[in-house]
Amino acid sequence: MKKAIDEADFLVSRAAEDIDFRERLLANAKETIEKEFSVTLPADHEIHVHEETYASTHVVLPPRSKLSAAERKAAKTGAASLEFLRKTLSDPAPPVRAPSLERARVRKTASTVEALAKAARESIRRGLVFLESTIDDNGAWRCIRYNIANPDIPRHFEKPPFVSALCVLALENCDEALAKAMCAATRAYLVDTIEYPGFWRYYRHLPQDLDSTALCSLVIGTHPWIFLGRNVPRILANRDQEGRFMTWVLAEDEPNVVSTFRLEADPVVNANVIAYLGDNAETRGAQRWLETLIAEDGLEGSSKWYPDTVTIYYAITRAMIRARPALDRLRPIIADRILDLRDQQGGFGNILQTAQAVSALHDIGRLESIDVKRQVERFMGSQRDDGSWPELLAFGDQSLKWGAVGQIGHGSEAVTSAFCIEALERLVETLMS
Repeated sequence: MKKAIDEADFLVSRAAEDIDFRERLLANAKETIEKEFSVTLPADHEIHVHEETYASTHVVLPPRSKLSAAERKAAKTGAASLEFLRKTLSDPAPPVRAPSLERARVRKTASTVEALAKAARESIRRGLVFLESTIDDNGAWRCIRYNIANPDIPRHFEKPPFVSALCVLALENCDEALAKAMCAATRAYLVDTIEYPGFWRYYRHLPQDLDSTALCSLVIGTHPWIFLGRNVPRILANRDQEGRFMTWVLAEDEPNVVSTFRLEADPVVNANVIAYLGDNAETRGAQRWLETLIAEDGLEGSSKWYPDTVTIYYAITRAMIRARPALDRLRPIIADRILDLRDQQGGFGNILQTAQAVSALHDIGRLESIDVKRQVERFMGSQRDDGSWPELLAFGDQSLKWGAVGQIGHGSEAVTSAFCIEALERLVETLMS
């Protein structure tokens, strides 16, 4: 199937050359598109195709904003308003629960590979039951926002679309019915939070951003705005002269809340955009930049938003899988770099970092380079009795470089658990192959 960057142009070109296709497209656009691309579009979304003539011209107006004029005005000044910021957060979050010392060890409970795989599958199911208890009725995932430098500052729950998309991407390959149900609910939530023509933002008072937009687009790829690439022109317009994708998508009347880092090119953001747009001329500049960063071992300090190199490697390998053959020459380099991060116990840091390292190695075909059985036992051993894994820092500004906005961290037990379930799925698959 063609990449999202080509779909709308393809339909126009095909209709210009094939009269029968043109007639079918005009008569029943949705059915024709589904048949042409072998895709199922949402049942509750209509598609209309209009044919201009030499005597008639069509002007398409964008949909009305979901927010009132007063709400939009409040959002533009929200960065300076603590009261408005609080509207983006939920009730104060509880303190961090320490990992269970009794369970935080390598568990050797299975005598055969089959028995270990069965135990791991049960561990996955318990994790999914825990996740179901944390997702709200709309399908939104909760994360916790906290201050790394000052633990006395209250912790708060937040439910940005970005977090929901990040976690669903980790669960998409899980065949358990509960995982599929949660993913379906979250896709509906992301559709409900979409902004025309296919963008998302982290908080209402922040500009739209390409990190949220790329991940959410990957999750709801069959939504017509996304499938037809309606958001692609604005994404491509948000590149610098080197072809790197900038994080923030600023409108002319956008509030000046990201001025100190608005020109930022983040490696994870660029990897996520490549994963969505695919391997084509429009993403080659970003690909070259990432390839140079990796080849020259320049990842240290390259990302403001992500805590360590494992996270960056994880995002890049996800882009490799979804946008083949983009970044393909980095496979052996990244594999060696990840394997060099192993500690004496064969892990890659904490359990979240290890989960991302495991999934990245799977994506580049090198998971057999580690002790798969030992890693399965480690994930099972660090899981709590309620099915969760510990809250750990998943992303956030790690320094005071950006002043008052520095050292804000984000993570939750649900986020860690989603990545651990993904890693366990990969390990079980390799264990049984």
